[in-house]
This record gives sequence, structure tokens and C-alpha cells, in this order.
Amino acid sequence: QVQLVESGGGLVQAGGSLRLSCAASGNIFSTSAMDWYRQAPGKQRELVATVTKGGSRRYADFVKGRFTISRDNAKNSMSLQMYSLEPEDTAVYYCRMGINLRDYWGQGTQVTVSS
Repeated sequence: QVQLVESGGGLVQAGGSLRLSCAASGNIFSTSAMDWYRQAPGKQRELVATVTKGGSRRYADFVKGRFTISRDNAKNSMSLQMYSLEPEDTAVYYCRMGINLRDYWGQGTQVTVSS
């Protein structure tokens, strides 16, 4: 069994920063790409950032250089450092990992940015 546990969400003022973390545990034999998604109220879940096992990173256009995704292969973990947060970034953020040829999702963590 594999589980993902997220942490680091919260309430922050516009212009502030937050760091989200996601750690996998269980019987992990292989990993592939890891992603962060987010879902705002009334909207579809959208991809925020991706990091491959080799460390290549891709970001959604709306990130505009404000977020940094990273991963630690030895610890089966990942993070999303967010700077210059905007009210439009308010959403539940989910981590996704490819583990043992399957997709696993975190439970979601709320990020609320006040104006």
C-alpha cells in the first residue's frame, strides 16, 4: 500500500509565500513524474507544475515564475514553493505521484490567499 500525505497549506496575504510538501510511504519500488494540481471552487482541477524523475520541470502559464517544484527521489517526496501569491491562487492543492506504475494522489491541502 502506498499513501501520500500533504502538508503546508494555510492562509496568507497577497504577496506572501507558502511551501507545500508531499511525502509518499509504503512499498515503493519505482517512481516516475510528480505533479501538483489545484482546484478552485466551481472550477476544474488544473495542473500547476510537473517534475520528472530526472528533474526536468514544467509549469502552467499562470505560475509566471512564482512557484518552484522540487523532488527528493531518495525520500520519495516533493514540494512546491510558492511566492508572490495572489487571491487567484486560492484553491485546494493536490500532489500526484507516479508510483509502481500507478497514480497516487494526496488528500489535498487548502491554500487561501487574502487580498
